[in-house]
Amino acid sequence: MPVHSKKVTFQGAHETSLDARLDMPDGEPEACALFAHCFTCSKDLFIVSQISRHLADKGIAVLRFDFTGLGHSEGEFENTNFSSNVADLVAAAEFMEAEYEAPSILIGHSFGGTAVLKAAADIPQAKAVCTIGSPFDPAHVEQVFKDKLSEIEEEGSADVEIAGRTFSVEKHFLDDIRSTEMEGAIGELKRPLLIFHSPQDKVVGVDNARLIFQAAKHPKSFISLDGADHLLSNKRDAQYVAETLAAWSTRYVQYRRELTDEEREALGEPRPDEALVAETGEGKFMNHVIVGRHHFFADEPASVGGNDAGPDPYDLVAAALGACTSMTLRMYAERKGWPLERVQVRVNHDKIHAGDCAHCEKEKGKIDKLTRAIRVEGDLDDAQRKRLLEIADRCPVHQTLRRENVIESSLESDLE
Repeated sequence: MPVHSKKVTFQGAHETSLDARLDMPDGEPEACALFAHCFTCSKDLFIVSQISRHLADKGIAVLRFDFTGLGHSEGEFENTNFSSNVADLVAAAEFMEAEYEAPSILIGHSFGGTAVLKAAADIPQAKAVCTIGSPFDPAHVEQVFKDKLSEIEEEGSADVEIAGRTFSVEKHFLDDIRSTEMEGAIGELKRPLLIFHSPQDKVVGVDNARLIFQAAKHPKSFISLDGADHLLSNKRDAQYVAETLAAWSTRYVQYRRELTDEEREALGEPRPDEALVAETGEGKFMNHVIVGRHHFFADEPASVGGNDAGPDPYDLVAAALGACTSMTLRMYAERKGWPLERVQVRVNHDKIHAGDCAHCEKEKGKIDKLTRAIRVEGDLDDAQRKRLLEIADRCPVHQTLRRENVIESSLESDLE
């Protein structure tokens, strides 16, 4: 898949302009990810750029950026710390949501991986988290300038050389990384976690992966990058991480993609009065749903063997009732000239024993129960609100579900 990259900027935690790149697939992305680089590195580091471009090739748009004071971003490095890096990540996610789409995948390499573990709590749209060669504790980074620790503590700052560049590290940086508690943050992650780490990593020992894995709750996965170095300088290692991450995330991230020409030709076009549903061949239950020019997926949750790539059939029924209710109330209020500002409908599907239903004709077995909670906003009086509740029962889908229905089935080969 062709990949293109464009430069973007956004405001970071210190209200300075942060330099970023958005790696995009050709066409609508299937999902969006946010990538955090390692300590004193940049968005253009080989591992970051290679994995981002490989993910874009798989249909995942990736935003990678330089933290405050690094790379081409504005600000002073000495004014930053671990907490400000976390705040930069949250700012990046907010930028993505405002300008493109909120990231559903958080990725971090080394120190950046520790930062995404911490930032995840403030990025609720993220559905999955991945770390690559990351330390369990941000204080691990002290090893990079351990010969300067005394000077930093006594003088308040020191110049340290990292990868041929000089950085000023101040005492507030040490205080911040030493006071950051990660075990609780990882334990409360409440997201699927994928941990990549090389047993031969000489910068961040593989024992860090064990500590992260132990602190995390399921679902969690560990993949050993046997033979790789910390920076994944071998292109094959970076490609392997990207391909594995893309495959793993399909279980947790709702992907969108357009039908290929081959799929459209095989499926055919639905008639104006029908919905066309066909298996995708991906996963056990995943289906294309095509209605007119609209295309989405139906699936089952992972708990029953699906990919959770879309709503399940009963979710679609509940959504149809909710959408029809909202639209019906909107049309009625506009016809009456009522000040209805917004409608919200919550629909829940359940199966109950017929004996528990006081108004049902069926007395035995189980019946379907749809519970609908309607919220109307606006300067409406009690009589108008009561009338809108009555009108909700007149929505066409409600009427269809209540009346006796006929469903006729036939095999396609039986049709002329």
